[in-house]
Amino acid sequence: MKKNNLICIGSVGKPRGLKGEFFLNSFCSPQKNIIKYTKMIETNDGVCLELEYIKENNLKFLSKIKNINNVDEIKTYTNLMLYISSENLPSLNSDEVYWHDLVGMLVIDENKNELLGEVKDINNFGANECLVVHATDDSIDNKERLIPFIRNNFISQIDKEKRIITVNWQSDY
Repeated sequence: MKKNNLICIGSVGKPRGLKGEFFLNSFCSPQKNIIKYTKMIETNDGVCLELEYIKENNLKFLSKIKNINNVDEIKTYTNLMLYISSENLPSLNSDEVYWHDLVGMLVIDENKNELLGEVKDINNFGANECLVVHATDDSIDNKERLIPFIRNNFISQIDKEKRIITVNWQSDY
């Protein structure tokens, strides 16, 4: 999920113990990547929080916000979404892309050079991620499409500069 230049990386789960620790729900892929983001975190309201630590505990993550030292205070943060600035993400190789960067890109079928629509979201339905493609005013039709994100099979090319994804996915699929 993206909010302006902020990327949602997780949420505050239920409290653990009495000293302000909580379970951290990771939205990163892989989930363990959330451990890299222990410094400045922002909330839905733009409030900056500094995490003291994030640590792994039996396939879950535990964390603590600086200056919150009791269970009653951390309870008020339960279910709070946590964001980082997109500028804090590491640079990628030319053939790599962040999921949030795909949203808003145009999707073109390479077979007939037809505009299928615009990426509105990316969902995982179990087997792999799928692009959720909504029709635009210039699309070939008004269909919503789910296109599996499988490179060299359905996803032929991603042009980050032109913001175009070329796919092997005909309009009648």
